[in-house]
Amino acid sequence: MNTVFESCFATPGAMMPLDEARQCLAEKIKPMAKTTTLPLRQCVGKILASDITAQQNVPPHNNSAMDGYAVKFQDLKTDGETILPVSARIAAGHPLGRRAQSGEALRIFTGAPIPEGSDTVIMQENATEAEGHVTFAPGAAPKKGANFRKLGEDIKIGDVILKKGRKLRAADIGVCASVGKTEIEVYAPLKIAVFSTGDEITDAGEPLGEGCVYDINRYSVMSLLESVGCEVTDLGILPDDLGVITNGLKEAADTHDVLFTSGGVSLGEEDHVKSAVAQLGQINFWRIAIKPGRPIALGEVGETPFIGLPGNPVATLVTFMMIARPMISGFSGRSDISTRSYKIPANFEMNHKGGRYEWQRAFLKDTPNGPVVELFHTTGSGVLTSMVQTDGLVEIPDHAHQIKVGDLVDFIPYSEVSQ
Repeated sequence: MNTVFESCFATPGAMMPLDEARQCLAEKIKPMAKTTTLPLRQCVGKILASDITAQQNVPPHNNSAMDGYAVKFQDLKTDGETILPVSARIAAGHPLGRRAQSGEALRIFTGAPIPEGSDTVIMQENATEAEGHVTFAPGAAPKKGANFRKLGEDIKIGDVILKKGRKLRAADIGVCASVGKTEIEVYAPLKIAVFSTGDEITDAGEPLGEGCVYDINRYSVMSLLESVGCEVTDLGILPDDLGVITNGLKEAADTHDVLFTSGGVSLGEEDHVKSAVAQLGQINFWRIAIKPGRPIALGEVGETPFIGLPGNPVATLVTFMMIARPMISGFSGRSDISTRSYKIPANFEMNHKGGRYEWQRAFLKDTPNGPVVELFHTTGSGVLTSMVQTDGLVEIPDHAHQIKVGDLVDFIPYSEVSQ
């Protein structure tokens, strides 16, 4: 069996520092997604599967950056007005068809090709045209080459303009179009099956029986997976029956890239999910020195990776954002799986025991001196509204022991960990 989660992911003893866990993710997680070629218009949000190398210069010819007049710089006087005949008009898409001559000015428009012989464009605001001649004041063109876009100024033939593993944005699609690409090779979205288990779990919209709760985490996890570009299959709620769970996982593993759940799988807990995964493959627990979050269950059903997140709603969201999202990004072919944070002054004080990373829900507050970050009033992992009413997470490193008002802290907007 090909084991995806091996080596550093199996940590039955002491908890692993987060920095070590992140390094392990960067080194061990490799793309498993298949590749496909799609029309350019269908590629935004996809992960690039091969480098894009330019076969075309951008711009493909010298062209004007302004509406104005193309001239030879040497024809311009420095001690008085320059008057030149306007001998032609050049619009975008309509080349002059000849070399420019000394002693002439060419009326030119933005994007129009500049003919050989001209080396400077004077803006129309600095010119006066009348009766077939144009007059330029001294200094109308401050330097040779003004408003002159050179061939290949942006992109040259042979340049690698986009690297494999990049999640494509609108600007990336535009730059591909600029070199004439009509289709590109990307990674196909991962197919991920998500399920919950438990006789006490009730699906939204169903009558809530005594002692039961509505399924929260399945919906949160499915939404997060879709936000990072995965195709999600909802397996629903599986009953507390080992046979049903085992058959459900086996069938899903045959047609999906990854299996996902939350809750019900914990170190030392004799539950049916853990037993079913172990029966069909293997399971272990990745113990990381973080809060919130209990050990994350990692394993394989056959050769299909299995990921089990903690059960508390906030812990589910936070551990997905900070731990599972980098895994899924790496499996999807994305090269940059790191988490970006921003240094923001704290508007709170805090004592921290140290020894583990901690993520506190927080919101930004505007002040006359710029934004500051404030903590949500509770740290309970079951208070899901705290994720709704805040803007992101403050990451408190394992070596921190005290934070004072004004100290710079690492703030991670939710937008950085949900795409």
